Amino acid sequence: MVTTPADRSRPHVVLGVSGGIAAYKACELLRRFTESGHDVTVVPTAAALEFVGAPTWAALSGKPVSTEVWTDVHEVPHVRIGQTADLVVVAPATANTLAKAAQGLADDLLSNTLLTARCPVVFAPAMHTEMWEHPATQANVATLRERGALVIEPAEGRLTGADTGKGRLPDPAEIFAVATDVLARGGIGVRDLAGKHVVVSAGGTREFLDPVRFLGNRSSGLQGYALARTAASRGAEVTLVAANVSLPDPAGVKVVRVVTTAEMQEAVVAASRTADVVVMAAAPADFRPTSLAESKIKKSEDGSAPVVELTQNPDILKGLVTDRPNPGLVVVGFAAETGDANGTVMDHARAKLARKGCDLLVVNDVGGGKVFGSEDNEAVVLGADGTATPVPHGTKSALAQVIWDRVTDLLRSR
Repeated sequence: MVTTPADRSRPHVVLGVSGGIAAYKACELLRRFTESGHDVTVVPTAAALEFVGAPTWAALSGKPVSTEVWTDVHEVPHVRIGQTADLVVVAPATANTLAKAAQGLADDLLSNTLLTARCPVVFAPAMHTEMWEHPATQANVATLRERGALVIEPAEGRLTGADTGKGRLPDPAEIFAVATDVLARGGIGVRDLAGKHVVVSAGGTREFLDPVRFLGNRSSGLQGYALARTAASRGAEVTLVAANVSLPDPAGVKVVRVVTTAEMQEAVVAASRTADVVVMAAAPADFRPTSLAESKIKKSEDGSAPVVELTQNPDILKGLVTDRPNPGLVVVGFAAETGDANGTVMDHARAKLARKGCDLLVVNDVGGGKVFGSEDNEAVVLGADGTATPVPHGTKSALAQVIWDRVTDLLRSR
C-alpha cells in the first residue's frame, strides 16, 4: 500500500469498514464523501473484504487500500493515517469492531488507526438486534461515548435474512449528514440532551378535496429532519412526526408518519406527554375543506369552477402552549413569514410569538420562495423573554444546532 499524501486543502476523512453485510452500503457513503470534495482513505478490515473487495474501494476512493499494518511499513501507516485525519467514520461498525475500539485492541490497520486518531470519531453500528442489545455491546457503546466518540443509534428494519429489528445500518445519506455536521462543528460536541425526550414535527400536511386532490404547501421537511438528527447526536431520545416527506429516516430516531393536520395533532400531543421539548418545524395546513368529495371532482361543461368551502384547522402549536401535556415542557414554534403593507417580517413574527405563547419562535423570511426545499437556511430565533438570536445563512443543521443551544439554556433554567 503506497499511501497518497492527504490534500490538506480538503477535509481528510478515514472511512473504516468492518465485516458485515451492510459493508456494501459504505460504497454509497464513500461516493458522497468523494463527490462533495473530501479526501477519503478507506481502511477496511479483513472481514470487510469478504463482502466488498479491495479493487472496489480503490476505484471509488482513488487510493490503494490495505488491512495490514505491515504493508509499506516504512511509511508507518498504522500511525500516519490516524494522525492526519480530520474525521474517522466507521460504517458499518460491527459488534466486534466496537468491542476492540472500546478495549483499545490494535490487531489490524483499522484498530490501530482508531487508537492514533485525535480527531472526531463516528461509529455507525450494524448488527443483529440481539447483538446490539447484549449488555457487552451496550457497555462498549457507553465506554466509547464517555471517551467522546459519537455512536449513532442503529436503524430499525430488515436485517440479514428474514429478520427485522433494531440493528440496521442507517441510510448512507443520514450517516453522511451526521459526519459533515461533525466536521462543520469542529468536533462531536457534548451530549447535552442525554436523558431528554424531544418531539419534532416536519413536512407539510395535506387536506383532501377529493380522492386525488389536496390542499398542501411546499415544505420539504429538511429543517425538521435536521433538528431530529442533531438532537439525536446530542444524546436525545427523538420522536419525529413526519408529514408527507420523502427523506430517509434520521439515524436513531423514531419516526411517526402522518398525512393530515388532525393526524399530526394527535401524534404530536400523544408523544408530548412524555417529552421535555416539542419543536413544531412542520407546516400544518391552516385550512381544510368542510367536506370531502367521494369521487373525483369533474370539470363542468360551461367552464365554471367549483366553490370549495374551507374551515380552519386546529392550531397545534397554540394548543401545546395552552394545554401543556406536562409541566416544564419547552415549546418551540416556526414562523414562515413575508412582509406586507401591514408590517415587516419581524413585525408579524413578534405578533405571532405573543399570540402563540411559545418559548421560542424561529422566524424564516420566505419571500420569493426562499427556504423551501433548500439545503440552507437563515433565521432569527426569538425568545419569549425578548431575546433575538440572528442565525446567518448556512446549513439547516447549523440552524438546528443554534436552536438546540437555546433549548438547552431553557432546560437548565427550569
